[in-house]
Amino acid sequence: MAAQSDALARSADVEVLVRRSMTKGYELLSLLTPPAYTAFVLARKGRGHLTVNRFLRANWIGGAAGCVGGGAFEYVRSVYADEVTIRRRRLLDAYDAPSLRADDHATIGALLFAVLTPAVLWKRASTANLILGGAGIGTASGLVTHHARTLTGDPAPKIQITEIRVPS
Repeated sequence: MAAQSDALARSADVEVLVRRSMTKGYELLSLLTPPAYTAFVLARKGRGHLTVNRFLRANWIGGAAGCVGGGAFEYVRSVYADEVTIRRRRLLDAYDAPSLRADDHATIGALLFAVLTPAVLWKRASTANLILGGAGIGTASGLVTHHARTLTGDPAPKIQITEIRVPS
């Protein structure tokens, strides 16, 4: 019975870590894809090939690739780690206030831009690209907002965590 309980706890911890890494991968590539895509298109093809529809499509596909890559990386990392390491990483991630604040800003930006982008650019791209690409742009703007707030002297509060003891 205890072995089954430990296996369920490990499975839940790995699931949380994989979901968190998928979120971080989406956030990272949503931030990096717009300038990289713009630079690539301008350098290779010129201004005539840079359209709103292609830009938004590249943005959400880049974010989706980051989501898949982040989840795969964390799954492989967690499969080869022991239970104590996984539990410790999960608990430390749960109380990482700056990271949670960055996730909150990214989520707020994604929801806001997923609604505003179609409203502003309705005739310039397909509906799916407007909503999903707008969410990607919003995620990037939320991350930039988080880091700007941190740099201007409004950091996330520090949470004191006592030493976490995990029975082995």
